[in-house]
Amino acid sequence: MPTAQLRPRPSRVAGVREVLHAWFPPGAHAYPPHTHDTWTVLVVDRGTVGYHLHRDEHRTASRAVTLLPPGIPHDGRDATDHGFRKRVLYLEPDALAVEVTRRAATLPTVPVPGVRRRVDRLHGLLAGPAGDDLAAECELALLLDELTTLASDHHRAPDTPRGDRGPAVALRAILDESLTDRPTLTEVAQRLGTSPSTLVRAFTRHVGMPPHQYLLGRRVDAARRLLLDGVPAARVAVEVGFHDQSHLSRHFRRVLGVSPGVFARASRG
Repeated sequence: MPTAQLRPRPSRVAGVREVLHAWFPPGAHAYPPHTHDTWTVLVVDRGTVGYHLHRDEHRTASRAVTLLPPGIPHDGRDATDHGFRKRVLYLEPDALAVEVTRRAATLPTVPVPGVRRRVDRLHGLLAGPAGDDLAAECELALLLDELTTLASDHHRAPDTPRGDRGPAVALRAILDESLTDRPTLTEVAQRLGTSPSTLVRAFTRHVGMPPHQYLLGRRVDAARRLLLDGVPAARVAVEVGFHDQSHLSRHFRRVLGVSPGVFARASRG
């Protein structure tokens, strides 16, 4: 089976959490539904990626930027069977305002050539020497300003009935607060005055995936950051709530297409 090639890097510039360059040969990997606690600024340099954002189908567009908000489920797959090459900036969750979230949740494609050129320049600066940091900070500030200007309040994020929102938000906050020690679903349901089944259905409607799948995605997200910091995979597994390293490896590979060891070596290479 063909192997994905990933080159993840931590960022020196405040506001950018991680930079990722990746090549996925045909048939190498399809991302399952997952979420990030960061903004995803994606450009595809070769091929086309098809994906669902929440429940809507999308495809990346040539020379355009794809902007995915934090916390909204998405997947990803090769839409042409020719493989794809992508670059990603993962931005801190508070980098953009709520009106940008509303627009990006329904219109994730930013078909503005100037925005794509600015993202390309930012990638180049982040790959350069530390002396380019101020230039990168300036480029990032301008990019965020342009994305905010493009946002429109006419596009609202997917919503759920008001009765579902409270319990779903409460459970999500509990899962976000601790990836390891947490109350059981029954305990949370009792605390919120509902049943476990009602809570699961409300969470799935509100978030777009079941609670266990959401938690696995958050754990993999946390694992990749620890691996970028040089933490050994065995210790990472315990710290983010997996049973052991093999448990981490299985889910990490399922989400990212490579093992934690390959990911860590690529970040150092």
